[in-house]
This record gives sequence, structure tokens and C-alpha cells, in this order.
Amino acid sequence: MNYINQEYTHTLEIKKSKFIAHIVPYSQFNALMKRLKDQHPKARHFVYAYRYLNAFDQIVENSSDDGEPKGTSGKPSLKVLEGAKLINTAVIIVRYFGGTRLGTGGLVRAYGDAVNAVIQCSDLHVYKKLKTQYLHVEYTLLSKIEYMISLLDIDIIEKQFDIDVVLQLSATQKEYDNLSQQLPLGLCLSDA
Repeated sequence: MNYINQEYTHTLEIKKSKFIAHIVPYSQFNALMKRLKDQHPKARHFVYAYRYLNAFDQIVENSSDDGEPKGTSGKPSLKVLEGAKLINTAVIIVRYFGGTRLGTGGLVRAYGDAVNAVIQCSDLHVYKKLKTQYLHVEYTLLSKIEYMISLLDIDIIEKQFDIDVVLQLSATQKEYDNLSQQLPLGLCLSDA
């Protein structure tokens, strides 16, 4: 699965109709919709599609044709997101009507092409499910453990210095499994 971490835009013109596609992280969807409606008061349609992971790691999808003939814009846009294996991502396509009707097949192709074009100019990142764990380390072992953690590409989010050092880590389960196998005897990861 992939995701994007910033906004990208691409404009496609077909028979004088403009399709301005904006792709953003899902968390920015509502703010982007409001901004686009303010920026494009004369636009005819604001078609959207999004996919995100909920708290149970289920993919939630939705789309809207926003006045276009049923099934000609939102669903094709959603299919393109699905085909690119994008999650936690939303796309909004602003359409200015150019005076020539495209027909249902023409609309399906136009919206699909607009979403494909904006994905092509986007930087995609591979999604990894990260979780937070803690590691209590004696001061004498700290530099050795930090070096080991850096070799495994695990992020140290925070260090708390007390009787010993508590490292707050962020990684995938597989990365934690690799770290656990390499830790010196007596050290183990915990959830709190």
C-alpha cells in the first residue's frame, strides 16, 4: 500500500472542459474541499474520492459524482486510487464545463485520466504500520544500543533520562522482532 504526504495538482483539458485534480493526505480532505470551493466559485463540479484506514485497519472508501451522471466520475476516480494501492489519500477534481458534452464514456475516461495524471506527478511512499514501544537502557549501554537501533532504521522519538534511559521507539513489528533478537540479555521492549 502507498500514501502521499503533501498536496499535488494537475490540470487536464478535454474538449475545452478543464479537470483540475488535487490529491492530498486524507486528513486534509475537508480543508481542501472548502478551499477549492472558495477558489473556484464558477466551477460546475467538485468530484471526490478517498480511501483511508480506520482504527481497525479496515479500508474505508467513498466517492461523489457531485452532479455528474451517476457512476461517471466518483467511482472511476476511486478505482484509480484503488489501482495505485493508495490509502489515507483523497482526490478532488474541479471541473469547468467547456460547452461540449463528453458522454458517459468520455466522462469516465476524463476523470480517470485526471486522477492518473495527478498520481503520476506525486511522490508515493510505502505505507508501514508503525507502533510505539519503549526500551529501558542503562547509561553504560546507551551508545551501543543507539547504534544498533540506527542500523535497523528504527526511529527514536524521545529519550527520558532518569535512573536509566527510557527510549521511545517507532517501528514496524518486524523491525521490533529484529531488534529483540539482537538486544543484550536482560533488555526487552515494552508497551509502556
